[in-house]
Amino acid sequence: MSDALKHECGIALIRLLKPLEYYKEKYGTAFYGINKMYLMMEKQHNRGQDGAGFASIKLDVDPGQRYISRVRSNQPQPIQDIFGQINDRINIELYNSPEIREDVAAQKSQIPYLGEVMIGHVRYGTFGKNSIESVHPFLRQNNWMHRNLIMAGNFNMTNVKQLFDKLVSLGQHPKDLADTITVMEKVGHFQDRQVRKLYKKFKNEGYSKVEASPKIAEELDVAKILRKSARDWDGGYAMGGLMGHGDAFLLRDPAGIRPAYYYQDDEVIAIASERPVIQTAFNAPFEQVQELEPGNAIIIKKDGRVSIEQIKEPLERKACSFERIYFSRGSDAEIYKERKELGRLLFPRIMDSIEHDIENSVFSFIPNTAETSFYGMVEAAHAALDQQKTDAILAGNGQLTREQVESTLSRKLRTEKIAIKDAKLRTFITEDSSRDDLVAHVYDVTYGVVKQDDNLVIIDDSIVRGTTLKKSILKMMDRLQPKRIVVVSSAPQIRYPDCYGIDMARLEDLVAFRAALELHKERGTYQMVQDIYEKCLTQVNFEDVDVVNYVKEFYDPFTDEEISNKIAVLLSDEDLNAEVKIIYQKVDDLHKACPKNLGDWYFTGNYPTPGGNRVVNRAFINFFEGNKERAY
Repeated sequence: MSDALKHECGIALIRLLKPLEYYKEKYGTAFYGINKMYLMMEKQHNRGQDGAGFASIKLDVDPGQRYISRVRSNQPQPIQDIFGQINDRINIELYNSPEIREDVAAQKSQIPYLGEVMIGHVRYGTFGKNSIESVHPFLRQNNWMHRNLIMAGNFNMTNVKQLFDKLVSLGQHPKDLADTITVMEKVGHFQDRQVRKLYKKFKNEGYSKVEASPKIAEELDVAKILRKSARDWDGGYAMGGLMGHGDAFLLRDPAGIRPAYYYQDDEVIAIASERPVIQTAFNAPFEQVQELEPGNAIIIKKDGRVSIEQIKEPLERKACSFERIYFSRGSDAEIYKERKELGRLLFPRIMDSIEHDIENSVFSFIPNTAETSFYGMVEAAHAALDQQKTDAILAGNGQLTREQVESTLSRKLRTEKIAIKDAKLRTFITEDSSRDDLVAHVYDVTYGVVKQDDNLVIIDDSIVRGTTLKKSILKMMDRLQPKRIVVVSSAPQIRYPDCYGIDMARLEDLVAFRAALELHKERGTYQMVQDIYEKCLTQVNFEDVDVVNYVKEFYDPFTDEEISNKIAVLLSDEDLNAEVKIIYQKVDDLHKACPKNLGDWYFTGNYPTPGGNRVVNRAFINFFEGNKERAY
């Protein structure tokens, strides 16, 4: 993606089902789980580069022994940093106590991080926060083993303020108005309450406090805790948790917005945000890695029992389509096919834009995740070129000379690597004064492969803000002297904020919104902008379920092509010589390519939860009033 857009967070959870001695004997190390967790987190590095964290729990330790370990980092290479710290600690302990090198029980007792239950997380900072305190996993501590809670997840809630107020009404004093804190405190509240009830029950049955502890671990109903906790949640989430005594869970939102996959054999249960992560780490076949269904939780009890429980009534499935377009690794078998199909479906309109002149057109992509869509586009182009060759030969009615036939057959598709990312510049956090200069140098261009007056077709994952296109890519492409630059987005026009994870909060940052705004000004319909603002204001105090997305009306007067054409104008500087055309994927074609992931609210405004409509209206109010605050 040429525009800098923050990725989704990634989560990994491992539960070892055998004693640590088993892994020592079979794999030569008791640190099998830690090694697998490192691999799972590195394979999700694409999902988060601002911070990473790891936590583990040791099962069945004696009182007085540390059984929870956690390490977090917001260093430039956070995954390497945390596992470097873990490795250093392990080596120190083994060096200082060589007698424990073959004694797994002693290793478990003396070495932190070596446990049977582990959770890991990679993240991008949101809301401008990237302090260590904002890095998952979060820890809620208590001297009662059953009341300790570790949580991490890939989630955003749209109703954080309401959740915060609910905690206050329960008598709590949350330390921060953030969804991570409010969610964990809500789960912790009902966890505490159930532990107290169970203790009271066993006490009345004659159990001592010490005897009651294992009984509580056995009967703690994690599904019930989650049902009570999640009752008022509105958002997209895949969140995992570990309880101090060893229970673990991962819960997915009822619309299936955020992804979650799991795998189980007789040695391990592994959960991650992406299927290929598990396939690679455990050499697991595609069909054995299951998708966790929306509204469900996978729950792993301390004794190893595993169950899938429905926590919330599933809504219409609206799994995030951006996962397929961009966020998830393209090594997933289904995603690879879908991304190729996105490129293929765009080709008929690409042909119209170049007037079917394949011979004088160069096709390329903007690195690196658009490459798969590029392959699909190229396959469609090859088919079109083959058809042109066939038509030319048939039109000759057998009268063509050998040279004419060979000339026709020798026509080839011209594909080149045009844009090369030269510097890893994080332009989305650069101060405005130096932003333009840095953006202009994000990409270099390959010279000598485009002829003067060629068409130059470049495919990208999506065009969000258009900043990098305007300041860098289009200017560099223009130096090659093509007659026309066609920029193709494998995603549709992004028109609305995403309140479920992606860092797209302000409407005026979206180039599609700015283009529609210009069209309103040009056509004398700006009064409609005022009218939409007033409609949004009337709903400020409505319950979420009653809120209507009035921002849809902002786009209604214009066709997709009119907005795309205006975007081309906005992204073209006066000093460009080439004609610029912008082609976006059609929403219907997106759904054809990605039939299982129909979440499209950032394209259509059709939010899968009631809180989404409130967020988009608030975003419009903020835009109209010049308020730079986030809408959620």
